[in-house]
Amino acid sequence: MSAARIIGLIACLAACLVPAAAAASACSEGWICVEGEERAEGGTVDLVARNLKPWPVTVTVAVEGDNLSVSPRREVTATLQGEDTRPLMTLGAQDPDRGWRYTYRYDWAVGSIGAQHEDDYAYALPFAPDARWRILQGYGSRFSHTGLETWTIDFDMPVGSPVHAAREGIVVRVRSVHDQSCWERGCGRYANFIVVLHADRTTGEYYHLRKDGVVVEPGERVARGQLIGYSGNTGRSTMPHLHFGVYRATSWGRTESVPVSFMTAGGTVRGLKPGRRYRHP
Repeated sequence: MSAARIIGLIACLAACLVPAAAAASACSEGWICVEGEERAEGGTVDLVARNLKPWPVTVTVAVEGDNLSVSPRREVTATLQGEDTRPLMTLGAQDPDRGWRYTYRYDWAVGSIGAQHEDDYAYALPFAPDARWRILQGYGSRFSHTGLETWTIDFDMPVGSPVHAAREGIVVRVRSVHDQSCWERGCGRYANFIVVLHADRTTGEYYHLRKDGVVVEPGERVARGQLIGYSGNTGRSTMPHLHFGVYRATSWGRTESVPVSFMTAGGTVRGLKPGRRYRHP
């Protein structure tokens, strides 16, 4: 459940004639900028992405235009490490005697494309040590845990239940301003959440938190089992619960969930079963 998908696709426009016009730039929420930079020799433009944060971000950029030559290709997905700047493609005129123009669009997600999850890591249950919550949806549940969300878990936690970090890492994104839930398309933008970047460049994501239900800040390093927030019923949701998943970045601002194991009183479990209740060891 990528936070970038809540923002939506960022569309950018730029126009060039020969010689190229001044660089056009578009930035997204203080995270990443994409801009055209005219080369010193003139006649061509580098489309450059800048990561404004100290954590890895995966960006996809696609370009279209008239009389347009593009190298290496018209759509590029790349991971930029913290505060990295990288040219993604070079644009120019197919016919240098004619004017040319281009448009581009981009989207992004936190994390590294192709991140290799540490499959031998067993996660803690993301709730208080003395709690024992029922599983609403598990891996592959047909209601909403399909496609990119296949390997995620919904915990039946009432509004205000403490949420604890399932794995240590660095908090990279939070949102806690909303107090609304619905099920129509676009309701995801009302979700409150916490995103924690793990050592293997996957992210642990905690969704549907209550308004003002986040007690950590971006840049904060959290320990396994640490209190990080309180569950709620915000965003695309039909009832109070905590949605938890581990993700890696893909293209176009999307993330894909990965299967993980949890440490429980009954041993290490790979895939918690709907209807069952689990407690900590």
